[in-house]
Amino acid sequence: MPDADTLPIVVYTHPDCGYSTAVKIDYDNRGIKYTEIDISERPEAIPELERLSGGERITPVIVQGDKVTVGFNGIA
Repeated sequence: MPDADTLPIVVYTHPDCGYSTAVKIDYDNRGIKYTEIDISERPEAIPELERLSGGERITPVIVQGDKVTVGFNGIA
């Protein structure tokens, strides 16, 4: 089983969300690899985003393995 820190990271974002921008800048500065799903470009991902966030259309949502974090550093 892979270590939690080595699991792929998926970040759901929206270009009008300052917290989405902040998480991308933070991860880029720290060399953390992630896959971005911009819901403005991929609206078909919105139902999954809502499922992960408990029904909210909010970004960012960060997924790593079974761990789901809504917001960046506890802020959304």
